[in-house]
Amino acid sequence: MFGHGQRKIGRNVIVLGWVSFFTDLASEMLYPLMPLFFTQTLGASPKLLGVVDGLAEGISSGLRWISGALSDRFRQRKPFVFAGYTISALSKPLMGMSAWAVGWPLFLIGRCSDRLGKSIRTSARDALIADSTAPESRGLAFGLHRTMDTCGAIAGPLLALAILWARPQISLAWFFVIAAIPGFISSLLTAAFVRDVPHDPRQTHMPSIWQPYPAPFWMLLLANILFSLGNSSDSFLLLRSRQLGLSEAQVVLAFAVYNMVYALGSTPLGHLSDKVGRRPVVISGWLLYAAVYLGFATTTDTSGPWALLAVYGLYQALTEGVTKALVSDLVAAHQRGGAIGLFYTASGLGQLAASIIAGFTWNIRLADGQVMFPFAFGAGCAAAGAVVLAMMKLRPHDRPG
Repeated sequence: MFGHGQRKIGRNVIVLGWVSFFTDLASEMLYPLMPLFFTQTLGASPKLLGVVDGLAEGISSGLRWISGALSDRFRQRKPFVFAGYTISALSKPLMGMSAWAVGWPLFLIGRCSDRLGKSIRTSARDALIADSTAPESRGLAFGLHRTMDTCGAIAGPLLALAILWARPQISLAWFFVIAAIPGFISSLLTAAFVRDVPHDPRQTHMPSIWQPYPAPFWMLLLANILFSLGNSSDSFLLLRSRQLGLSEAQVVLAFAVYNMVYALGSTPLGHLSDKVGRRPVVISGWLLYAAVYLGFATTTDTSGPWALLAVYGLYQALTEGVTKALVSDLVAAHQRGGAIGLFYTASGLGQLAASIIAGFTWNIRLADGQVMFPFAFGAGCAAAGAVVLAMMKLRPHDRPG
């Protein structure tokens, strides 16, 4: 879609929002239960949880550059989007089967398959959203997509909570089987309603997957790598919440509060970045992240996780969609898939290191046992990343349009 029609939020953005709604409903009904399923049902350790989560997220982000670059080269986003959602849907029951056979190695295979599907679809999907939207509306489009995505993330934990309330003795393994249903709905919606955007007719050659990205993109990438080194898996936030005295049901509900704040904030804050620029919005989010992690490092109060997870949702609303819009602003249209994928890849490698660090330092305390090292480390990395991003000269590219 080109010209005037591109200035509005088109069908692709709306349909992909619904696709993400159902996918996140499936994923997020499982996410707050995964660390409990892994450590209690499967009997594995928090250290192994860090390795599994880090490896899964590393796979997810590590392959996104390749899939994004291939979608640039072949000028087709939809096949990658469809394949990714289908693989993720198939992986859900596989993880649940680990309770009945093989144990944590089968869970690892299923978890990595789920993240593989995400790695295949995400860069192409985000590039398709950018392709379908004008620069001056891109923050709004990504924000709207994140809102719909996160509404699914709210519905998922609430559905899990309702099932736990109705069937308190149910095995956690059955949640993985149930989650396959909305996963396949996402695949069907993608196949039926998503359309590729025609490429620029002035571009007659097939782009190479090796692209000379502009300097501001590399500057942003550097700052994000620094931030990502402290951005460990959210499983550790949930595990810490459980340690502080929240029940399993309360952990699920607190995670729903986080997602509610995330959903409510994504669209207006994405639109705000269209008006004031992407960079100040991202910096604000990273500083909030540092505050949340510092809070988890020091709190001993049972009420702490409720407030901290709510603020964590605000951090996500400030950064998740806006960083994608910023990357899309900094590169040419035929580079978007690869650039977004490379951004995800760098983030994933940093998060892999962060999760492994968090797992192996979980029991380390600072300041006479008053401060948990993994969260203090994450806060420091986030603050450092924000400072570096603030010092970088991204203008005139850090504003939309």
